[in-house]
Amino acid sequence: MLCYNGFFSKLVLRIKSNEGTKRSVRQTNSRKKLKAKQKKNKQKFDAMKPRKPPTAFFYFLEDFRKEFQEQNPDVKSMRDIGKACGEKWKTMTYEEKVQYYDIATKKREEFDSAMAEFNKKMENGEFDETDDESEFDE
Repeated sequence: MLCYNGFFSKLVLRIKSNEGTKRSVRQTNSRKKLKAKQKKNKQKFDAMKPRKPPTAFFYFLEDFRKEFQEQNPDVKSMRDIGKACGEKWKTMTYEEKVQYYDIATKKREEFDSAMAEFNKKMENGEFDETDDESEFDE
């Protein structure tokens, strides 16, 4: 019996016997294992990929948090600290924000150069080798 099942227009064959049901379950599990292996390979590349730097606001947030907690030691909620920080950031002039934009720009340049190097290594295939092999497995 054929049955329409799911959003992705997937046809599923349902068999009434127990043996057939078990066989279809085994096939499903093997597909999951293949997908898990693909994810592990992707995670390996992602672990080596440089992370994007924070924006100027987040550098400001680091400094503001320290000052705000010294002035208001009773406020422990990150929500309240975040609101106060956002309000302060909105009222600041460009001249006050420049130091944080400079830090963010510098970090972004470092990220761009690291990303270019990473892409060059990916094109050369340097990440294709498995890390499981060691020099002692001769």
